[in-house]
Amino acid sequence: MLHQLSWKVGGQQGEGIESTGEMFSTAMNRLGYHLYGYRHFSSRIKGGHTNNKINVRTTAVHTIPDDLNILVAFDQETIDVNYKELDETGVILADAKFKPVNPEDSKATLYIVPFTETAKELGTTLMKNMVAIGATAALMNLKDEVFQSVVSEIFGRKGEEVVAKNMEAIAQGHQIMHDLLVGAGLEEGQFELAPGDGKHRMFMIGNEALAMGALAAGVRLMAAYPITPATEIMEYLTKKLPKFGGAVIQTEDEIAAATMAIGANYGGIRAFTASAGPGLSLMVEALGLAGMTETPLVVVDTQRGGPSTGLPTKQEQSDLMAMLYGTHGEIPKVVIAPSTGEEAFYDMIQAFNIAEELQLPVIVLSDLQLSLGKQTVEPFDFNKIEIKRGKLNLGELPEAEDKAYFKRYEVTEDGVSPRVVPGQKHGIHHVTGVEHSEIGTPSESASNRQAQMDKRMRKLEHVHFDTPVFTDAPHDEADVLIIGFGSTKGAIEEARPLLDEAGMKANHAHVRLIHPFPTEELQPLVDGAKKVIVVENNATGQLASILKMNMGAHHKVVNLVKYDGTPFLPLELLNRVKELLK
Repeated sequence: MLHQLSWKVGGQQGEGIESTGEMFSTAMNRLGYHLYGYRHFSSRIKGGHTNNKINVRTTAVHTIPDDLNILVAFDQETIDVNYKELDETGVILADAKFKPVNPEDSKATLYIVPFTETAKELGTTLMKNMVAIGATAALMNLKDEVFQSVVSEIFGRKGEEVVAKNMEAIAQGHQIMHDLLVGAGLEEGQFELAPGDGKHRMFMIGNEALAMGALAAGVRLMAAYPITPATEIMEYLTKKLPKFGGAVIQTEDEIAAATMAIGANYGGIRAFTASAGPGLSLMVEALGLAGMTETPLVVVDTQRGGPSTGLPTKQEQSDLMAMLYGTHGEIPKVVIAPSTGEEAFYDMIQAFNIAEELQLPVIVLSDLQLSLGKQTVEPFDFNKIEIKRGKLNLGELPEAEDKAYFKRYEVTEDGVSPRVVPGQKHGIHHVTGVEHSEIGTPSESASNRQAQMDKRMRKLEHVHFDTPVFTDAPHDEADVLIIGFGSTKGAIEEARPLLDEAGMKANHAHVRLIHPFPTEELQPLVDGAKKVIVVENNATGQLASILKMNMGAHHKVVNLVKYDGTPFLPLELLNRVKELLK
């Protein structure tokens, strides 16, 4: 029995590829397996090659593997694009409709299965994906009933007859594959997995975890403009927020989204926005406004391939410098980078707390692989949630003796001033984007400017974030320290022990608090390593540059970058690290 299975389905966008993957992975999740799925898709509504690769394991997993066991192909392009991932034990299940051809150098076994024809005989070609699921079940020695609950859930609203037809399509696909195996002198179960543990776990994309985190943090307004790969955050909260008295507003553009979120936060409710690189470019002025007016603001950046429109549906991590230094002038801001679904949920709650406690913008830096990759997520512990609103005073305010305006921007030791909401008695003050006095009125005084700048920047001395650096560091003295951020965590997690097995002492540090940079937490690991390799999906080694700016160690730091739109894979990463260590 196997402890890991890699399965992929491919075809043209719009012909049910995503739903096929969803059907398979949901059933596996309900059996208690751990999963991680990644979709390759084009930036168009219909047409163009798409595939969905799903890693199924009996233990936790945060990445897709380099290799592939089963490829389900609905067109020849799927075979031509993906067959090299299969070795001699791999299997291609191809629809007879397109007369599939196995490339001459393919090591995998090709089985031609009448997906479309079988589905047509049952009443509609739309069920060809169900026939493919049945064929997969035969290879994995799964009973058809495994898919019953998923089929009922998806098609139940259409009636029992439709549910029965889809189950019949699975059964026929299973029988056809059984007959093909028998004809080849084989039995079912070539890719049978060891049993899952049967535990209930969530299965979601990172965007859903981010949205749930915002909801748990007490958000009542999301203002945003749709953009890949952030839109699912809007879609999730559009359904959920009204149940809690909140709303999602689709604005005319990203400028309006950011400023509307600023206005809502100024009014005392928790609000945020989410976008990707092109949208964040438009929000830069608003980030400066939030910093100058000391208004809490949370912004989610789901990084994708750039610049300009770039690669809207492909992986990249190239917004790092823009998020740290994009605004003109200088403001304090916090940049957080979760790397798993669990971290995305809990980090969103921390982001809102930090934004309110320190009255500044907080950027939650995701990337396409994390935002759209679907993964097993352990049930959230809602007892861990704590809402911290800092110096927001919603009670009765004393009247100033001289009836002066409220000192909204009072210079304080920790850099955080008392905060009130509009309409609060005795809380009147001026708000402007120009430099201002303690009561908010415009001021060009040199001494006031320095006092206000120093006050604002002192906030960064008081950032408290749980686990600013994740570490897997078994060695006090290491041959190599691998550093990454965001979704590269899974590939590094898989590669690190393999380096140990190859005789190279390897440690792993994943940076989760990008700014202010966690120098104190990283310093011992950097000092204890002969070489530091920084893994990131961009061309210029942005995280490596930030590390050098904050820690030096130029002679140790080596860039390991990838910017072709695809995520790092474990064995690929392992081999590239080995090359750099020669």
